[in-house]
Amino acid sequence: MTDNKPDCPRDPILRVVPRPADINANGHIFGGWVLSQMDIAGGIVAGREAQGAVATVAIESMEFIAPILLRDIISVYATLERRGRTSMGIRIEVIATRDGGRTEEKVTGGLFTFVALDENHRPRPLPSA
Repeated sequence: MTDNKPDCPRDPILRVVPRPADINANGHIFGGWVLSQMDIAGGIVAGREAQGAVATVAIESMEFIAPILLRDIISVYATLERRGRTSMGIRIEVIATRDGGRTEEKVTGGLFTFVALDENHRPRPLPSA
């Protein structure tokens, strides 16, 4: 592992391999593709916590640390960081495994805010923890 290790050992929420169509003009994986993978993983964790539908309402912070390369295997980790009345902050990290599995590097991370939704797509209180 490099110095950019995940905060703690855990199972990834998603593990994905980018395709050639996901490359930008610089030969790296397009940032929007990475962001969508992060949003999917965060939505899985938020949906479990909310016990129902959720929506992304904000990305409070996000940092691209290193590029993602075409042959990387991307592991997306997501954990509940904070919980409010209707919303929650999900901390997301993306780790690239490269060189045939010999190295891992944290490539991006961020804090996403999700809100629990009712049947009318309006915010609803989170269930008791």
